[in-house]
Amino acid sequence: MRIAVGLIEDAPEVRVTLEGTFRDADGSKRPPGEYRFTRPEVLEPLEPETAAFVLHDFRIGHGFHWERRRPSAFRGGLRLVAGPGGLTAINDVDLEADVESFIASEMSPESPVDLLRAHAVISRSWVVAQIGAGGGAFHSRRERSPGEWEITAWYGRQRHAGFDVCADDHCQRYQGVPDFGTERAWRTVQDTRGRFLVFDGQVCDARFSKCCGGVTEDFRSAWEDRDVPYLRSVHDGAGVAPRTDEGWLRSDWPGAYCSTGDAGLLGRIFTSYDRETADFFRWRVDYSRRELGELVRSRTGIDIGEPSVLEPLERGPSGRIVRLRIQGRRASLTLGKELEIRRVLSESHLYSSAFAVNVDGDRIVLSGAGWGHGVGLCQVGAAVMAEGGASFQEILRHYYPGAAIEERSRA
Repeated sequence: MRIAVGLIEDAPEVRVTLEGTFRDADGSKRPPGEYRFTRPEVLEPLEPETAAFVLHDFRIGHGFHWERRRPSAFRGGLRLVAGPGGLTAINDVDLEADVESFIASEMSPESPVDLLRAHAVISRSWVVAQIGAGGGAFHSRRERSPGEWEITAWYGRQRHAGFDVCADDHCQRYQGVPDFGTERAWRTVQDTRGRFLVFDGQVCDARFSKCCGGVTEDFRSAWEDRDVPYLRSVHDGAGVAPRTDEGWLRSDWPGAYCSTGDAGLLGRIFTSYDRETADFFRWRVDYSRRELGELVRSRTGIDIGEPSVLEPLERGPSGRIVRLRIQGRRASLTLGKELEIRRVLSESHLYSSAFAVNVDGDRIVLSGAGWGHGVGLCQVGAAVMAEGGASFQEILRHYYPGAAIEERSRA
């Protein structure tokens, strides 16, 4: 099965270094070296097992606090397609090579092996489910009455045209294979080759996030208003689940797998730039009223003035806010769902929408939990489970209740 991954969009020029010999659309050979492309092109490696291409100025973490540009290496073919804004670079790659890059990008290949195996299964399942489902997104913006605005949004894969999935956190991190591949990443893919997470006969849309904060979230809190049985909230730990109230969001809850302070483990599982984020389990953001009002205006175009109240109208079972009302001096604004709340209340994105609000004079303080939407597998929690001896099957049963692992020759 071949997957088309969008790497770069709307570029006036694409700079590529070929590591190996490629054949272009005319059948001519392109020897190793650096090339600059300003027109459409199709390149296929003559030796797919060893050849790779390096994209220069490749952007990762688009819109998030870890955004940066760097060169990245990829296996498979490269298509450069013309669009209204410039060239789109598309990587055509076999599914299993695609999965190898996913797991080497989402987590460090030095992670516990059963975390990598679990991730290989869910990354493979996710991409196949996304292609089959066709994606989905929603955005509604309206003024319910003078001075009372409401924005509700969630985002899906349907924004992509011309390729199956993108290479960034909007879909799954797909940042190439470090040093053209690692033995651990490759072996993990071989160990789980052809295995999918399945529910009721269908390949699962296996969502995941970096750190749930102690409790995972329901699918409907982040996307469509429907229940997905295997994407429901579970306690990320053993023992009694906590009550996810505002006091819990402000506390350093010790009973969660993802509350780990094991610096050695975190150093092994995080990519180099993820290690820059140290406060992912519990975090704090502090704004003045003026700063927050300006932030809302710049992110939405709606001038609510200085906010006086931030009122959670609906929370999911993990404590993540699904609908938030912000009352300002000039207008009020209701936001949903979780990613839109995170987007509007930060210059990039808040770590999550699981936060408690404290207004103290001119200061508005958000005390939060977790990193990401919290739906499905918690990557840090799963790493702790694997480090403690849990198998990848046990990890998947924990985070995807009712789902099963099946081996399929075709998805």
